[in-house]
Amino acid sequence: MLPYRFIVSSLAVLLSLSACGGDSFPVAQPEPPIEPEPVAKTLAVWNLCQTPRTGLKDGFLPYPDKQGTLADEKAFVRAWVDEIYLWDKEVPASLRAANYATPVDYFAALKTPLLSASGNVKDRFHFTYPSAQWEEISNGLTRGYGVSWVRSSSGVLPRTWIAAAVEPQSSAALAGVQRGDQLLMVDGLDFLNSADSAIVARLNAGITPASEGEPHQLTLLRERRQFDVSLVSGTHPVAPVQHVGVIDTASGKVGYLTFNNHNIAAEKPLIAAFTRLQSEGVSDLVLDMRYNGGGLLLIANELAYMIAGPANTEGKVFERLLNNGKVQAPPPTLFRSTSLGLGDPQNFNKPLPHLDLKRVTILTGAGTCSASESVINSLRGVDVEVNLIGAATCGKPYAFGPMPNCGTTYFVIQYQGVNNKGSGDYADGFAPTCGVADDFRHALGDVAEGQLAAALHYRASGSCPGQLAGMLAAGRSGANNPLRPVRPELAEIAIRGVPR
Repeated sequence: MLPYRFIVSSLAVLLSLSACGGDSFPVAQPEPPIEPEPVAKTLAVWNLCQTPRTGLKDGFLPYPDKQGTLADEKAFVRAWVDEIYLWDKEVPASLRAANYATPVDYFAALKTPLLSASGNVKDRFHFTYPSAQWEEISNGLTRGYGVSWVRSSSGVLPRTWIAAAVEPQSSAALAGVQRGDQLLMVDGLDFLNSADSAIVARLNAGITPASEGEPHQLTLLRERRQFDVSLVSGTHPVAPVQHVGVIDTASGKVGYLTFNNHNIAAEKPLIAAFTRLQSEGVSDLVLDMRYNGGGLLLIANELAYMIAGPANTEGKVFERLLNNGKVQAPPPTLFRSTSLGLGDPQNFNKPLPHLDLKRVTILTGAGTCSASESVINSLRGVDVEVNLIGAATCGKPYAFGPMPNCGTTYFVIQYQGVNNKGSGDYADGFAPTCGVADDFRHALGDVAEGQLAAALHYRASGSCPGQLAGMLAAGRSGANNPLRPVRPELAEIAIRGVPR
C-alpha cells in the first residue's frame, strides 16, 4: 500500500542512496552507498509495540507488529527525531520520556522551541496522524460531504466559513451547495458564535463526521438568503485537476486549470491537461493553486517540467534537499521529463507534454503550501518568470518522509529544499505580485472571477488592476487577510518518496 512504499523510500534515503537517487530521478553524479549505522537506533525499535496489531489492517506494516513496551515506542520516537530531524540540535536535551504518558505526547515535545527571523514559530509542521487516516488522504479521498471550506482566523468569533469548492456528485453537490455559501448553523446549533465546549464538540461532529452514513443538517447563507441542506457523510474522491480550459485573448491563447493536490491521483489528469493545452497551442498559462496544500514532490517536479519544457530545464536541478548532516543528503533531483505511471503502469516512462513557457501566472493564497511552493521556487531557479496573483503563500520550504510505527504515522521535518540557484528561504511565504482577494461570487475558471480576471489584466498590461467588481466578495476576505482552507495538517506537506 502507498504509505509503506513511502517508508521504504524514506529509509532508502538513509540506508542506500544509489546513482539514481532515493526518488529514482536522474542525478548530477553517482553517489556512493551510505552505511546503515546512522539509523540503527530507529530500526532496532521499529514496530515494537505495547499492544501489537495482527495482520496488515492499515496497510503500513512491512511485517507484523512485534511485542514490545511503551518504553520501546517512546524510544522509537526519540531515535527517529534524533537521527533525521532537520533541527535535531535544537531539541531541548532536558526532555525525558518518562514525563510523557504516550509516544505521541513525547513526540509533540521533541522539536525546536526557537522562532524564525520574523518571530514566527520555527517548526509549525511537527505532527502525527492515525496511519489509516493518512493512507486515506494520501490516496485522494476525503471523508465528509464533498465540500471544501475556507475560514477566518482560528478561534476568532464570529466564525466565518465559506464553501470554496464542491466535488461533483458528492452529497453536498446533490443537495445544491455552491461555492460562496456561508455556514451559519450545524444541526440547528449556532455555528457563528458558539463558544461552549459541549456545543463546539457537537458542531465539529456535524462538520467532520466520524463515519460514513451520518445524516446532518447545515444552514447556509447565499446572497442574503438563508436555507437548510440535509447531507449524508461519505468518503469522496477529490479530483486534483479541474476546470481545464483555453481562454482566447487578443495576444494569444491562455491555458487555465485548477490544481488542488500533488497526490498519486494527480499525475494522469495533469498529463491529460497539458497534452490538451499543448495541442491547442497555448502561449501562456494561468495555474490556479490557491487551495493546493502540497503532496508529492515528484508530482511538483513533473508539473514544473511540463510548464517550462526541456529547453529551460535540461540538466538543471528541480530541487536539492538539505538535511541535518548526520547522513549524506540526497543527490540533487533534476527536472523529470518522463512519467512515473502512477495509477496507470502502462504510462511508465512516457515523455511528458510540455508548453515551453518562459512566463507563467499562478493564483495563490494562504493555502498554497509545500510542494506547490516548490513549483514556484524551482521555476524561478531556471529563470522562468513566475507572477503570483492573490495572497502570500503559506511558507513551507520543507519536506518529510512520513514514518509509521504501531498505528501512528509521524511527520518530522527532514529537509529544506533549495532550487537550481541554491535559493529556498521562503519560510514566511512568497509575496504576491498583485494582491487580490478570493472572489466567491464566481466559479473557479470563470474569466470574471477576481483572481483570474486580475491575472489576465496583469498579463495584458504588466500592471496590477485596481478594484475589480466582486473581488472582495461582499467584504468577506481581503488580500491582506485571506481566508485559509479548512484541512488537516497532513494535507499541507511536501513528501519525498516514490511509490513503487
